Amino acid sequence: MENNPKLVCLGGGHGLAATLTAGRTLTSDITAIVTVADNGGSSGRLREEFNFLPPGDLRMALAALCSADEWGKDWADILQYRFTSDGPMNGHALGNLLLTALWDRDEDPVAGVARVGELLKIVGRVLPMALEPLDIEATFNTASGRSIVRGQVQVATAKGHIESLRLIPDAPRATPQALDAILEAEWLTFGPGSWFSSVMPHFLLREQLAAIEKSAAKKIVIFNLPEPSSEKEFAGVSAEEHLELILSHLPNFHLDFAIADPSSLGEASRLQRVVEGCGGKLVVAPVAKSPGSFHHDPKKLASAFSHIFA
Repeated sequence: MENNPKLVCLGGGHGLAATLTAGRTLTSDITAIVTVADNGGSSGRLREEFNFLPPGDLRMALAALCSADEWGKDWADILQYRFTSDGPMNGHALGNLLLTALWDRDEDPVAGVARVGELLKIVGRVLPMALEPLDIEATFNTASGRSIVRGQVQVATAKGHIESLRLIPDAPRATPQALDAILEAEWLTFGPGSWFSSVMPHFLLREQLAAIEKSAAKKIVIFNLPEPSSEKEFAGVSAEEHLELILSHLPNFHLDFAIADPSSLGEASRLQRVVEGCGGKLVVAPVAKSPGSFHHDPKKLASAFSHIFA
């Protein structure tokens, strides 16, 4: 295996947290680049009040990279703690409030995240993908006609076949440190996670897309696990359709490896053709936490990474 490879992981939410938890066991030179389009829950409420970056996905990435000693684990638990009350504090995560407080005081989103990272003594670093909060807008074709849906939560739960996907504002400011990390990386990972709202935004941000194209890093796509039909995104539900959605925005996308759990294969030969068409190798490995689970197991994902990095 490579000696402490430069690993940059792009995504958001629980999927990115699983990738980071796996990657940190193989390298300390790890960077998370996090989607900043969340408009739901505690993050959405804080974003609406302060117009700062939604802190939730950044908080989860920080917790995933906390130091393995008692200090880091304790602070990671505190960061994830959610208040329970009958008042306006109900549902807020302490880490979200801490990040918002630092941004309100210092007005520097990157420095605020770094400050919390220092408190948790994290391995690596966490960066927002953009310096301003973003919205996602998608056009879906449904049985009743075309529907335009705006907002991360709304797009992630919309029904129908996706026709187009875009960021609002149209040309947001990418985080310079994130662009540098992509260009300096030896490995880039994409996914897993809510494909439209956590993974695809990284291919919709123009400056970042250019950096991905230019990067000499080897690229790994981690496909989602099948979800219950009541919860999954109906458009692009198969692994090959997820990859084809990337190709619709980056036709010359070259990947080196694609990781898929056996339960995600569907028409395996088709998926293999799409992966090989991008120059990649399909790696089929059991990465689900348990049979039927739609969450990735970080230890199993780390095992898949170790074979790829070898």
